[in-house]
Amino acid sequence: MPKEYPRKLRINAQLQRELTDLIRDELTDPRVKGVTVTAVDASPDLRNAKVYVSVLALDAKVEEAVAALKHASNFLHNSLGRRLRMRYVPHLHFVADKAIVEGSRINKLIRDAVSQDKSHARERGDDSSDT
Repeated sequence: MPKEYPRKLRINAQLQRELTDLIRDELTDPRVKGVTVTAVDASPDLRNAKVYVSVLALDAKVEEAVAALKHASNFLHNSLGRRLRMRYVPHLHFVADKAIVEGSRINKLIRDAVSQDKSHARERGDDSSDT
């Protein structure tokens, strides 16, 4: 596993904050409404950065938002250049963050399995109220 450097971590956090503000305040495209920047991962040389975004809606909306953000990436890059004091502003690569959707799906599967186990236990007469 590559070593994470404190400077890179600080830059990731700063990029996440600034991009969140820019997307919320500066972009007027309706496809990016409700977009959340969940993480930023800059490359070790700080020339490129993967920006993970999510929308608390359907998966198709996330893909639309990523497409809109890719379209606005030059504007966001230039705006970051004016806001940050960095020699090079990373080139932004937007990626849909499916972790929230996948976590919800797994949580639902676990709840369903637990409820099925309880119903099977009741059918067998093993109804134990301590679990």
